[in-house]
Amino acid sequence: MGWRGMNVVEIQNLSKRYGEVVALRDLSLSVPTGSIFGFLGPNGSGKSTTLRILIGLLRASDGRAHVFGQDAWTHSTEIRARVGYLPGDARLYDGMTGVAYLRFVDRMRGGGTAAESVRLCERFDLDAKRKIRGYSRGMRQKLAIIQALVHKPELLVLDEPTTGLDPLMQQALHDELRCVSKEGRTVLFSSHTLSEVEQLCDQVAIVRNGIIVEAGATESLRKRALRRVVFTHRGGLPVSLSFPEGMSVRARFDGTIEGTWTGPVDPLLTWLSQMQLEDVSISQPSLEDLFATYYREHAESPS
Repeated sequence: MGWRGMNVVEIQNLSKRYGEVVALRDLSLSVPTGSIFGFLGPNGSGKSTTLRILIGLLRASDGRAHVFGQDAWTHSTEIRARVGYLPGDARLYDGMTGVAYLRFVDRMRGGGTAAESVRLCERFDLDAKRKIRGYSRGMRQKLAIIQALVHKPELLVLDEPTTGLDPLMQQALHDELRCVSKEGRTVLFSSHTLSEVEQLCDQVAIVRNGIIVEAGATESLRKRALRRVVFTHRGGLPVSLSFPEGMSVRARFDGTIEGTWTGPVDPLLTWLSQMQLEDVSISQPSLEDLFATYYREHAESPS
């Protein structure tokens, strides 16, 4: 029976320490049932640690983590039976063929996934008859993804699932995850790619250095309309150049300004049109641009 609660995952004030090293700091988030939830952050931000706690591979130092309304550590066996998990460093049995590996996984789960296994191998263009030791990095990733999807779990927990996949296979995975959500099942996946999360996810949590920077509907990210702006002024920058509200300058050199713009783009274009420019670029921000903006806003907010 599928989970009928409002949130399939509930995390409250979660912390994880390794001696003096703090991997997570009072992290709290909720993953709505049936959603595609993106966990966004740079490598080393605490994403993998959080996912491992959720499936009972790590025990939290403090706080609470519940999946399907059960404690993630004390009920880890029951939870894992209902979860499909893709680790960030999937280890496979090199001596097996892909087919043998999927049959092995099928037997461990009680059987019944043979037809879905064939469909997914065709969907991801995987030659499952070959020995795994001869697989490329992308083939290994596809096999690891298939084993997570094949039993149609209530919750998919995927750690950087598109790593090693070409654009066509990334799109195939995105399509599969959308189908999972339409069936009322839930997807939680980590990523360090802003565009991937924006395109695919209903909800997002942004994490850095073990701290949630922002969490909520993906639409709230889009409404921020944060953009990276680079422009070069003909003849060098005017001495008295002033910047409109919404423009944050990060660097100046040789008549060029680099910065970020927050808000609707029309005022930015109006301001730029009044200057004599040699070149201008307006693009999606890097993650570091995004984090710098969030941290600046938090620092400026009254405590």
